[in-house]
Amino acid sequence: MTNDRRLRPVDLARLAGVSPQQIRNYEDAGVLPPAARTASGYRVFGEVHRGALLAYRTLIRGYGPVPAADIMRTLHTGDVPGALARVDAAHAALHEERMSLRAASEALELLALEPPAPLPRSGGLRIGEVAALLGVRTSALRVWEGAGLLTPGRERGTGYRIYEPADVRDARLVHTLRRSHYLFDQIRPVLEGLRREGGSAALRAAVASRGEALTARTRTMIEGAGALHTYLARLDTAGATSGATMAGPRSHA
Repeated sequence: MTNDRRLRPVDLARLAGVSPQQIRNYEDAGVLPPAARTASGYRVFGEVHRGALLAYRTLIRGYGPVPAADIMRTLHTGDVPGALARVDAAHAALHEERMSLRAASEALELLALEPPAPLPRSGGLRIGEVAALLGVRTSALRVWEGAGLLTPGRERGTGYRIYEPADVRDARLVHTLRRSHYLFDQIRPVLEGLRREGGSAALRAAVASRGEALTARTRTMIEGAGALHTYLARLDTAGATSGATMAGPRSHA
């Protein structure tokens, strides 16, 4: 491995805002390529390690710590195609999430603007009938009710839950939003807005907020991919892709 200058663990630690021990952990985990050792056993890092650290820390912001470490670890075993495949998989998953959000947005907009649909029979539906109508378990409806998302009435005498048309509409909305990975705290204002105003302003706001979050994540992923590209170019220049730098993680004291 050829480096322009020698760097200590503390030098890299200051660069990333972490402890020197964390830098050692990164090397042991394969996030950084193997470092040279002095005669007394001290680690000696260089510009290649600096590039790896910058790439990893940038990848974390868009891909998350676990996928970012997996990408770097795979790269440092010499499997460049495998590392890039993991990048592709992360972008594909984000694309699927965006497509699901778009589909949910269209479906929810129609559902929110339509009046509650007539029920199969008068007098409301019981919980089993609503579960069958939506294709969910009755336990899911009970959980949603316990979270304050659904408020079905009760039948006199028996105490059975009775779902009126508006309750079924709310259950449909919860089911659709949960399939799009919305949290209860994100769903609650949507339902409250519909009940209070009879409109879909809160629904649009929730979907728009999620869309903005996806756009922001896409930008940080692009930034991470750019940092990874810069690091790969450095490895190619240093000849590290076929040398000791890519030998994989090592467990040294």
